[in-house]
Amino acid sequence: MSAVAPETILKELADLWVSTGKEGQEPDSQGVLRACTMTLVVMSEAGDDVSSLGETIAALMPEHPARAIVIRLTGAGERALEERVYAQCWMPFGQRRQICCEQVEISCSDAALADLPSVVRPLAVPDLPLFLWCRSARLLGMAGFREIANMADRLVLDSGMMPDAGGAVALVAAEVASGRLVADLEWTRLTRWREMLAQVFENRHNLERLVGTVNVTVGDGGAITARTLYMAAWVQDSLQALGLTVRVTIAVKSGAATFLELARKGFTVRLERCHECLVTTVNGLSQSTHLAFPNDYLLMREELGIVQRDPVFEKTLALAARLAYATDK
Repeated sequence: MSAVAPETILKELADLWVSTGKEGQEPDSQGVLRACTMTLVVMSEAGDDVSSLGETIAALMPEHPARAIVIRLTGAGERALEERVYAQCWMPFGQRRQICCEQVEISCSDAALADLPSVVRPLAVPDLPLFLWCRSARLLGMAGFREIANMADRLVLDSGMMPDAGGAVALVAAEVASGRLVADLEWTRLTRWREMLAQVFENRHNLERLVGTVNVTVGDGGAITARTLYMAAWVQDSLQALGLTVRVTIAVKSGAATFLELARKGFTVRLERCHECLVTTVNGLSQSTHLAFPNDYLLMREELGIVQRDPVFEKTLALAARLAYATDK
């Protein structure tokens, strides 16, 4: 078994800053600035794309500088932990001074997961928030993960990586019910959709045509996903807050586009993804807006800027869990 002592890692980090500081004293340099606003713990599997994850973390650092602790689960095998430390540095445009953050990488076998909390806890930066980004559904049921999650000020999950949408939403809802601050990247993927639908009803003429009963249909490529449950629940809640009666249908036609439709007699609003565009159609009149598929960097950049509860998400989550239960019946 390879032992990893947190005091050893902290000493290596201190030595790293000494060497980095010396490099900043070179004649053509204006020094090195150490930056940190949080601790970011990332838990992933051995099969996760190392280079892609590294690029995502490096891209996040200029806006959300952090001590990043990247934990990679290597699967079954002997009880083993290994680590290395290094700095993530960048130079703002027009400047000659580098800004640097710390990064610790830990490789851990499943058998050694229970040893991780005693390593991670001393590495967390005091008096700053700790975000835990879990990139593996398998980890959620492991005892060692639960102890690390209890350290986090905010837990970031992605229900889109779980095969059972209803079960995924129920799991996220259970985390929130326990009092934990939770983000779900499937909800984050809907930000632009919600903005565009809200813009439609900034037009008072459109809003006034929403009366009586409104039929809401949501589809996501023929599958029931956490994303469709969230969108259906959010629209239902928003319309009911206006005093409307809402009938929700989740479309399961194979091969259907990702779409949202609100309809009542004589009035229809439809949002539909067409490749990297979002097409908004109001009573037959359409307009297209660029809508790239959000990558991990864009999603995490949005979530790392939120340090408090999101009441809209939490209310939508509870409704989505009930909708998933009703859909399964």
